[in-house]
Amino acid sequence: MTPDRGAPLRAGVISVGVGVVVLALKILAAVWTASLILLSDALESVVNVVAAAVAAGAIRYGSRPADSNHPWGHAKIEYFSAGIEGTLVALAAVTIGWQAVVRFGQAPRLPLLGAGLAVSLAATLANLGLSQYLARVARRHRSPALEVDALHVRSDVWTSVAAYLGFAVAWFSGRWELDAIVALAVAGHILIAGLRAMRTSFGGLMDEGLPPAERAEIGALVAAEGPPVVEYHDLRARRTGADLFVEFHLVVAGATAVLAAHEICDRLEAAVRERHPGAHVTIHVEPEGEAQSGAHRRA
Repeated sequence: MTPDRGAPLRAGVISVGVGVVVLALKILAAVWTASLILLSDALESVVNVVAAAVAAGAIRYGSRPADSNHPWGHAKIEYFSAGIEGTLVALAAVTIGWQAVVRFGQAPRLPLLGAGLAVSLAATLANLGLSQYLARVARRHRSPALEVDALHVRSDVWTSVAAYLGFAVAWFSGRWELDAIVALAVAGHILIAGLRAMRTSFGGLMDEGLPPAERAEIGALVAAEGPPVVEYHDLRARRTGADLFVEFHLVVAGATAVLAAHEICDRLEAAVRERHPGAHVTIHVEPEGEAQSGAHRRA
């Protein structure tokens, strides 16, 4: 089945639209309740809308086809977006933690608690559905920008849940410091998630190779080719968004005809693409005299 290349961009636009609606609901809840807790939750949603817009712009630019200036395509810009969003997630966590420390033990003023919390809860449920949708599309299309956007929206969900739980526990116990303690715990969780997103972004920007298990899987496909293949070496593979780039040196018997070597390369490229649709495969053919010690020889 041909992948739907437009799905990530549609998801990015939907993220912006839902983010704007959620922001409006949270501002309404904050105004109705005069709650500083819900106001800070609404302000975090401002960051979510900005981050979603950055992600959508990166996906749109990254979907452009390769050109003379960018022969490997434009998909790597998604890692820039992921890095920006990961940083925003980490900053949101620090802000939540700081507010928890500053307001430690303070009781909020909630004149319209029921209506405000109902509106805020509706916004949180919308965010929960959006985060699951974004994560599903990100996995299917290997979009780092959408992956971190889903993480960002999910962090907003956790922030809201923490506000509800912290308020409920503090309300029933009369100990408002518990509200801040719950907020600090959630801030730590969000901070770790943000740092992981930044690590993914840096790995993509630095052309981090595939995990050993995935690289070994590709190597097994090459090693399964029979004579006149002697061995392969210098196998390298990396991902840029949804694109996989694979290259290696293939050593064949010295008397192998050019046409035969070309047919072998075609078979190997097809085998890799069958396992990884759309993979970009580059094979450098060498005569047997170029075999290297430590290379992967056929059994």
